[in-house]
Amino acid sequence: MNFFEIINANVDKLNKNEQILLDYVIKNMDDIKNRSIRELAAECFVSTTTFLRFVRKIGFSGYSEFITVIKYTILNQDQTEEVNPFVVNQVAYRTEYLKNINETVRVLDNDKLNAIVTLMIKRPKLYFFAKGFSKYAVEYIEYLYTLKGFIVIFPKNYEQRQLAYRNINQDDILFVFNYEGEDKELIEILQIIERKCQYAKLVSITGANNNTIQNMSDINLYLFTDELYQHKVEMTSHVSLIAIMELLLYQYNEVEESQNL
Repeated sequence: MNFFEIINANVDKLNKNEQILLDYVIKNMDDIKNRSIRELAAECFVSTTTFLRFVRKIGFSGYSEFITVIKYTILNQDQTEEVNPFVVNQVAYRTEYLKNINETVRVLDNDKLNAIVTLMIKRPKLYFFAKGFSKYAVEYIEYLYTLKGFIVIFPKNYEQRQLAYRNINQDDILFVFNYEGEDKELIEILQIIERKCQYAKLVSITGANNNTIQNMSDINLYLFTDELYQHKVEMTSHVSLIAIMELLLYQYNEVEESQNL
């Protein structure tokens, strides 16, 4: 009984206002788990009837089930233990692997992609911020976008990340890749950038949980994956992250080609 599994089949049916409600719920799951429907509807500036209709549309029988599943999902996330991928049944792992990619693509918000593409058409500099194991996936993404002709700034160590803000311009797009969305260094860098720079948009790509980096960003895109470790070394798949950035680039290509016709 997982919140994201239940809503997965219904995300594509939501209109723009309902997408905003879902975005708010996902960002604030921990805060809303003890709220009444009246309180939550008021926070979202909608009527209780509208919010109840939204709850049913994303797959729940009513508000009580909606809150219960949110509580269970949060509890399950808190109790998740490290898993060794080599002792998991491989058939089950392959199923989950494909499921994560499918969920990532299914919940990808087309309006958000178009908003980013609209800015990319101006050919701004793209800043990529990533740490740890994510850096290796982002190196491929850097290569891909550079081939397309973008100027990509990807600071790969602490000193470079701390100084990157000095060259950010008002048309530039910032991408932050961090699954948990709580990396202290990246949050500190974003706070510096917010204080000292003008930029087009800050885009975060994180897990679909309420986290600090999502809340700091202008546009957030969700990815699904299973965190896997062996001997305390991260071996989490970054295929979903790559899929998002590839699909963004493919959408850019489509828009660019249509404008050149």
